[in-house]
Amino acid sequence: MNKKKIVIEPVTRVEGHGKVTIKMDENGKVENAFLHIVEFRGFEKFIQGHPYWEAPVLVQRLCGICPVSHHIAAAKAIDQLVGINPENLTPTATKLRKLLHYGQVFQSHSLHFFYLASPDILFGVNAPAEQRNIVAVAQADKELAKKGILMRKFGQEIIKALAGKKIHGILAVPGGVHKTFTKEEREYFLDGKQIPNIDTMIEWSKEIIDFMKNYHFENAQWIDNFAAYPSNHLSLVHKETGAMELYDGDLRSIDFEGNELLNIPDTEYRNHFKEAVEPWSYLKFPYMTKFGREKGWNRVGPLARMNTCTHIPTPFAEIERQVFKGYTQNKPNNMTMHTHWARLIEMLHCAELIKDLLLDDDLMGTDLVTQGTPRNKGIGIIEAPRGTLIHEYHTDDKGLITKCNLIVSTTHNNEAMNRGVRAVANEVLSEKPEITEPMLNQVEMAIRAYDPCLSCATHALGQMPLIVQLEDNLGNIIDEKIR
Repeated sequence: MNKKKIVIEPVTRVEGHGKVTIKMDENGKVENAFLHIVEFRGFEKFIQGHPYWEAPVLVQRLCGICPVSHHIAAAKAIDQLVGINPENLTPTATKLRKLLHYGQVFQSHSLHFFYLASPDILFGVNAPAEQRNIVAVAQADKELAKKGILMRKFGQEIIKALAGKKIHGILAVPGGVHKTFTKEEREYFLDGKQIPNIDTMIEWSKEIIDFMKNYHFENAQWIDNFAAYPSNHLSLVHKETGAMELYDGDLRSIDFEGNELLNIPDTEYRNHFKEAVEPWSYLKFPYMTKFGREKGWNRVGPLARMNTCTHIPTPFAEIERQVFKGYTQNKPNNMTMHTHWARLIEMLHCAELIKDLLLDDDLMGTDLVTQGTPRNKGIGIIEAPRGTLIHEYHTDDKGLITKCNLIVSTTHNNEAMNRGVRAVANEVLSEKPEITEPMLNQVEMAIRAYDPCLSCATHALGQMPLIVQLEDNLGNIIDEKIR
């Protein structure tokens, strides 16, 4: 028996460190495939003993790409510790937090699509590694790259105006926010004198969606089948209407046919979810307790949100959602690569929400903080760019954190990403069992569609090598490629 093992380490153009192992049997067929998360962070443990009010600041250090998401989720949990539910915050505090959150989603989606995903789309799986980056995108399509850079900048400027800086700033405090918005700050985003204004962001978002729709229709054969597999889908939805909700709502899950599996208040998540562990990864595997590990896992993120919501409550994005749903005759979409299309629709949705908030005078209110009766448990759940994000904290009578549970979006998607790797490996390697550049690209594309934040950590700038090793059943390296 001579089994082979292909190792892809690290996975590139994603945030964090991961490794892919593809094991092949003696006949050169794929036996199994795994996505390993090889970093251990320990945030749930070392945050214990800190005062609860430090949590929204500390947990931002989980990530340099989506710190706002952790800041807002933690803040919602801390609100409950001081006795405040989301509906009890002042209108100004709620709207400022939402503006920060939507700015974060807008810039994060821009980053992923233009910087990380567009090389796959523009150049295809056969492109050499040196072409699959944002520099090559700028050379191939200057206008596309320019818009991507400026759209991300707009979202970052929203964050900076509210939180003081683009990364690891602070807006939320227990029960509200610590600052308001000024007329000058609002005009900066409305008048278009210094940066393209919010109306331009809306128009550009529409243009990029049209670009993506045309790409889908022209490449339907491979896009519809690439890493496509049935799954459940989970997200927050509006408590009353079932509309897409990114900041606060109920948790809803549907299966691959559209049957509702779960619809609960977000604070009851612990009664319905468990987390499994595997010896080959530090990342856990959440699943709905009622349905078990095999059938209870969910995808989260843009694709899931399109599937679980009844509608999008902004007009332009809702028109695009209807086109998106029409592609599958209004049935759930289980095609992994359609996540990029869904992500762009959410960018448009966020741009529309940002415009509505910028025109709302409540942003400049002065009633910023609400107080209530302290509790010893708080749960905060939001829809981060990558999907459903859960923060839970318990405290003692001195206000020190005694327990913390975090389920980040990529954790929810762990099972989905593993299945995606297996689907691609079976299709590509079973036909031609050898290490090729297109094969590596396709395995990574199946992961990258989820925009994974593998460790919620920040990379330093520099070249990230890709090491691929082929081992026999005794662990001897019989082939190796480095790019």
